[in-house]
Amino acid sequence: MTTGVLQTGEIVPEITLPRDGGETVNLGALRPAPVVLFFYPRDLTSGCTKEAIAFSALRADFEAAGAQVFGISKDSVQSHDKFVAKHDLTVPLLSDEATDIAEIFGVWQEKKMYGKTFMGIVRSTFLIDGEGRLAREWRKVKVDGHAEEVLDAVRAL
Repeated sequence: MTTGVLQTGEIVPEITLPRDGGETVNLGALRPAPVVLFFYPRDLTSGCTKEAIAFSALRADFEAAGAQVFGISKDSVQSHDKFVAKHDLTVPLLSDEATDIAEIFGVWQEKKMYGKTFMGIVRSTFLIDGEGRLAREWRKVKVDGHAEEVLDAVRAL
C-alpha cells in the first residue's frame, strides 16, 4: 500500500470489525465475493437512516450480483443494534469506534457544521473486488440514487 490513504487498484488490508448483533466480520474471509463498504457519519440521523434503508432495500439485488454490503460508522455495536431494530435494516453495520478503518480509507476528516469544527466520517462508499482490490470509490456521497449507482457498479465488475 502507498503511504496514507488507500488508492483505487490497491489491495485492501485485512479488516475485522464487530458488527450489530455481537458477531465479528473479517472482510478478507468473504473473498471471492465483492464487498461494498458504505461509511456514514452517525446512527439514527436523517441522511444516514435514508442511506441505510436504501442499501437494505437493495440487499437482495446486491446478493444476487454476488456482493456483500456493510455499513461502517464510529458508533458502538449497541448503537448499531438500536439503529437496526428501529428501521428494520437488513445490511450488517460494522463498528469502527477507533476510526482505524475510516482513516485507511481517508474518510475520517475535519468537518464544519454550525460554525464548529470537529472530526467525523465523511459519507463515502467503496467497492472492493473479489481479489481484494479497491475497484471503485465514491466520496462526499449524496444519498439520493446512490445505492442504485453502487449496485450498477457491482453488476459491471
